[in-house]
Amino acid sequence: MDLMRHLECFVAVAEESHFGRAAERLGMAQPPLSQRVQRLERHLGVRLFERTSRQVTITKAGTLLLDEARELLARSEALLATARRIRDGESGLLRAALPPDIAGETVAALLADFRRHHEGVELELRELTTAQQLDQLAAHDLDVGLIHHPCDVTGLELGPVLRREVGVLLPRGAPAAALAEVPLTALAGYDLVLFHRSAAPALHDDLLTTCARDGYTPTAVRHGQGASFVRGLILSAHAVAFSPKDAHPVPPAGTEPDIVWRPLAGAPLAWRHSVAWPKGRGDTAVVAFAEAVTRALHDTAALTADAPPRPLHLRPTAEYWL
Repeated sequence: MDLMRHLECFVAVAEESHFGRAAERLGMAQPPLSQRVQRLERHLGVRLFERTSRQVTITKAGTLLLDEARELLARSEALLATARRIRDGESGLLRAALPPDIAGETVAALLADFRRHHEGVELELRELTTAQQLDQLAAHDLDVGLIHHPCDVTGLELGPVLRREVGVLLPRGAPAAALAEVPLTALAGYDLVLFHRSAAPALHDDLLTTCARDGYTPTAVRHGQGASFVRGLILSAHAVAFSPKDAHPVPPAGTEPDIVWRPLAGAPLAWRHSVAWPKGRGDTAVVAFAEAVTRALHDTAALTADAPPRPLHLRPTAEYWL
């Protein structure tokens, strides 16, 4: 008996509470699915479901076995993923990504930490937006990445949600620059420099919604992401930008900065990140990267663990996080 395939059938029926929907999910006919569940019940010596003509109900024994069945399936997929790497000559290679707004100090700390603890793994680190990471994770062209919330996390497993406080970058001579904390209402009349919506659509929209709710509607939204380009827009286009403090470069000692960073009053904005990887592909190298990223961010960006974000369903079959 193919135990893993039979366990997959058991889990599908348990999660769907319906043989027809489970069969459709697994891409098979209902009679063979029922037969596999029955064979598994005989093999285990316990009854997994109570069946009537109207419904399927998991038994107490089935409930007790469900978590272990899921764990076995996840371990099986992780083993197969590792075997595929070995088969394809990629043993020891981890394809990972960070978003462009991660500070250089964090990247350096991550690389040093990963090399120190996992010398046998070659880390191929890429700079990709959240949208690019999601596409490559879905295509299995990327093993693991650090994504921004909110975004569609269907088919992914996530590490802890980590929070970076976001403040505002503004010209040194701006009236709001004299404040210790800047309310969003004080930015009225300024353009906003923001990353392109295609880089992280849900985050882009959520940020503008929060600004409007708290009294700031930009006169115009200008798109830019490179530090020099953003700086130029702030200095010449009567604009401001949002940024974590760790991503704002510190000017040389003895020089007066022409752009200043200030925290926002009430901390209404924050970047929330998670390390993400495809479900069932969390092998040892992926876990090692997740741990190294978390340590590097804590050490260089003063991150704090955040409560798990609540799901926000913006369209059918897509799960967004807020």
